[in-house]
Amino acid sequence: MSKTMLVTGGAGFIGSNFIVYFLETYKDTKVVNLDLLTYAGDLSNLSELENNSNYTFVEGDICDTALVNSLFETYKFSGVIHFAAESHVDNSIKNPDAFVKTNVNGTFNLLDVAKKHWMESPFTFKTGCENNRFHHISTDEVYGTLGETGLFTEDTPYAPNSPYSASKASSDFIVRSYFHTYGMNVVTTNCSNNYGPKQHDEKLIPTIIRKAITNEPIPIYGDGKNIRDWLYVLDHCTGIDLAFQKGKAGETYNVGGKNERDNLYIVHKICEILDSIKPKEDGGSYADLITFVTDRPGHDFRYAIDATKLENELGWKASENFESGIMKTIEWYLNKYNN
Repeated sequence: MSKTMLVTGGAGFIGSNFIVYFLETYKDTKVVNLDLLTYAGDLSNLSELENNSNYTFVEGDICDTALVNSLFETYKFSGVIHFAAESHVDNSIKNPDAFVKTNVNGTFNLLDVAKKHWMESPFTFKTGCENNRFHHISTDEVYGTLGETGLFTEDTPYAPNSPYSASKASSDFIVRSYFHTYGMNVVTTNCSNNYGPKQHDEKLIPTIIRKAITNEPIPIYGDGKNIRDWLYVLDHCTGIDLAFQKGKAGETYNVGGKNERDNLYIVHKICEILDSIKPKEDGGSYADLITFVTDRPGHDFRYAIDATKLENELGWKASENFESGIMKTIEWYLNKYNN
């Protein structure tokens, strides 16, 4: 008997990459993609699935209890993989209420509807629902910021510094509570900075590429020395899959690429590659376009993930280092922007 999964936010960057990967990997699984199609969602991210009978798209809001309930009643979901979230830190500074609504209230709504459909009472699953699982996708930003040394582990205390990360931390705790209070089968993954195909143009790496090839100033916050641990999106997808399939109920697993790079390295590496594969007509370097702009408020200095738990317990391993992943990413965006 085939399983039917609910994936929320599947028209976004990570969600769309995951759905394509998941349906290619599990041919007998069906996926219903619930996405509100805000500015960050794009159905063209799922063009590969236009003729796939195992894929269904539903436009709607995870905060809409009646809609979510009706989807559970119709499709009898065996699992939920929850990507849907407001995720841009700058936007959370300007408009925090949207982040609380979607990330906190939306996550609660999904959890509560799933519990009602899967569980008879606290610690008692309905017959046939024992293996149904809710997988919550979160971020390393919930842990706050690091100094020059150290790594985030699953035991690092939460210390979110932006409205975005605070809303994600809140949703993580709600998911945790449904395991400890009700015995619900949940798992959470906290990832480092993703990059790769299909990422929204507002994010750092697409912005660098787009600005460079249009000969516009490339904006870099502050002194460019903020450090992130970069994770290629398809490596993240395999980590999510492993945690969903094999992770222990109630546990959290960190997913990181072991690719710490500061923003200056990122922008210079991209410019160097572009200089090689798409030279400027005037013979100059794209690096000449780098422009330092006022840093954003509360800009965390450094993130770095220790993914040892996911590697040792579930056998996960990243396939891409930053240099191989960024080349694939640049080629994808050049094709996008040139069409």
